[in-house]
Amino acid sequence: MAGSDRTLTEYRRKRDFRKTREPEGKGGGGNGREPVFVVQIHDATTMHFDFRLEVDGVLKSWSVPKGPSGDPHDKRLAMPTEDHPLEYRDFEGTIALGEYGAGTVIIWDEGRYENRSTDKRGHEIPFAEALDAGHASFRLAGRKLHGDWALTRFRKGTDGEREAWLLVRHGHTARGGTPDPRRARSARSGRTLRKVAEEGAEAVAAEAAAGARTD
Repeated sequence: MAGSDRTLTEYRRKRDFRKTREPEGKGGGGNGREPVFVVQIHDATTMHFDFRLEVDGVLKSWSVPKGPSGDPHDKRLAMPTEDHPLEYRDFEGTIALGEYGAGTVIIWDEGRYENRSTDKRGHEIPFAEALDAGHASFRLAGRKLHGDWALTRFRKGTDGEREAWLLVRHGHTARGGTPDPRRARSARSGRTLRKVAEEGAEAVAAEAAAGARTD
């Protein structure tokens, strides 16, 4: 089993791909260029932002309840979730009721990132190693997010506690700030969460009607 397949075991275990339109993850690795990132807004049981970075053929993922902040003084809680397939960077739509993560997803931002992680001597270290060590620095080049950021683990998740990280902007304060997720628009389609949900409901109704006609 390939390395990326092993890391997707938990992702696949949680989902029934006969019922969800989320990608199963069979597309292989990246294309060798700078790795990608995506930030998705997910209106599930609780509203949150999903922050995902391509690492070793998968999307390392964190749930960021308040979303990324362009203010270096804001330390945003980032809770790690299971690795997602690279194809998930293209997912925008509604996850059906009863399925894991049921709710609506839009792609709020996307782009590429550059590893800026270094050791104590200032030498660059591989991004995966930096994450394993608990501190990774990177530069985003997205449609909305730009500049230097860092993820820092402050709780390892031992003694029954969940692992936890902080997502922090470095350098000067970025313009724009964190959007109101219910008013934010997709970087891909320009749609809001509400619009995606409405279109998803219409598609389900149309499929049900078509099924009824063939019975």
